[in-house]
Amino acid sequence: DPSGEHGEVVSTISSSRNPLQPPDTSSEEPFTTYFDSKIPIPEDETHSCFSFRKLWAFTGPGFLMSIAYLDPGNIESDLQSGAVAGFKLLWVLMLATIIGLLLQRLAARLGVVTGLLLAEVCNRQYQKVPRIILWLMVELAIIGSDMQEVIGSAIAINLLSVGKVPLWGGVLITIADTFVFLFLDKYGLRKLEAFFGFLITIMALTFGYEYITVKPNQEKLLKGLFIPYCQNCGTAQLEQAVGIVGAVIMPHNMYLHSALVKSRQVNRANKREVREANKYFFIESCIALFVSFIINIFVVTVFAEAFFEKTNADSSVCVNTSSPHSSLFPSNNKTLEVDIYKGGVVLGCYFGPAALYIWAIGILAAGQSSTMTGTYSGQFVMEGFLNLRWSRFARVLLTRSIAITPTLFVAIFQDVEHLTGMNDFLNVLMSLQLPFALIPVLTFTSLPSVMNDFANGLFWKVAGGVLILLICSVNMYFVVDYVRALNHVALYVGAAVLSVIYLSFVAYLVRMGTPPLPWAPV
Repeated sequence: DPSGEHGEVVSTISSSRNPLQPPDTSSEEPFTTYFDSKIPIPEDETHSCFSFRKLWAFTGPGFLMSIAYLDPGNIESDLQSGAVAGFKLLWVLMLATIIGLLLQRLAARLGVVTGLLLAEVCNRQYQKVPRIILWLMVELAIIGSDMQEVIGSAIAINLLSVGKVPLWGGVLITIADTFVFLFLDKYGLRKLEAFFGFLITIMALTFGYEYITVKPNQEKLLKGLFIPYCQNCGTAQLEQAVGIVGAVIMPHNMYLHSALVKSRQVNRANKREVREANKYFFIESCIALFVSFIINIFVVTVFAEAFFEKTNADSSVCVNTSSPHSSLFPSNNKTLEVDIYKGGVVLGCYFGPAALYIWAIGILAAGQSSTMTGTYSGQFVMEGFLNLRWSRFARVLLTRSIAITPTLFVAIFQDVEHLTGMNDFLNVLMSLQLPFALIPVLTFTSLPSVMNDFANGLFWKVAGGVLILLICSVNMYFVVDYVRALNHVALYVGAAVLSVIYLSFVAYLVRMGTPPLPWAPV
């Protein structure tokens, strides 16, 4: 049985020539969360090389994927790097976005060529126990990301209500409206994608307003972007550089993108159509990530210009006003520390109340959109790994509950002003999960038994391997630095034991990925 234990034939190019294979119709797709109907791709005979009509038909999945590059965790990382290192780390942001684009390309190609989610391929490749461990690791990454997103939304609601809505109230509001928005796809896939486009536009306008108001130094901006050097940088700046990489490249986003590309009608029996889909999805991803990169630059440069090397004494303008947030600023000469909450308050002090409320609207759009895509990621990961066949509402309810419960506890027992430490912990948590997306996506896209003629060439294998090694090394540094700061021998020993187990599992994933897949068609 070439289909393995699940009794399903994998729809790849080579298997599509099998006369026993049923036609690839949408009615046979088990995952209806996002694909009740597939969007047809128009024929354009007049433009054989490039067609804007076709690009428009393929536009959507890349912008939903790019939301992960604009979530509150990223915004927090942006403003911290601006406040701590000024313009000096912009090149790190650009490099991380380019690396993210290349990895997203691999995830999209896997979905287009095989017609399978990355989680489904993992389900078929790995044995039961490692498969469940892998699922739990990815689920942890989604929970960590979701906590940042929901708390970001709750902080935005708190700022907009001038502190009247507490953090836990904002979390409950975010849960409720996420449920409502998630069912927008019942009105049509394009309407849902347009809604995400609207939220990205809000972010561009709000953070763009802050950029125009603050007027960052353009010469420093260009130098920071194109000169890969960080003059007079110490440990704090290095930590911010590592934090940027950890915040930009999200593990669950690989699983999400491999699923989103299935929403387009592509005949996988036709190599030309598959090649064309890969091309247009890559172009769309380039455009989407360029937009997200510009928005991230807005945030970094605003805080670099306004708050780099500022002290608490410099924020006396905030203390002198009748602001309800004046208690946030002690009268000493320590470096001014900012986060999403305090950053909005300081913007309001320096540049007027409009800057505060517009900042909060931008954060709300970032949190709301990323919470929705995070929920989709949770559904795709759970369905692919566990082969679930539940009703749509049950799937949404379960994935939301898993991700939201710890967030609610944090919101109830933690003050809004003291969440920056938790944000650092969540970045470390997601950094640890990165290999559990990067290794499978590089492995499977390199195997001819999965990708046939579309398998990675030598360049992509070497470049992908080097990228993954680099990213994992950078993030392991982040983890080691975080554990060292805890300053307790018992914690050191515990971290060492966990590190050995963790690295052993990573090595297992690398080793298991090398042989041909047992379920691949002959």
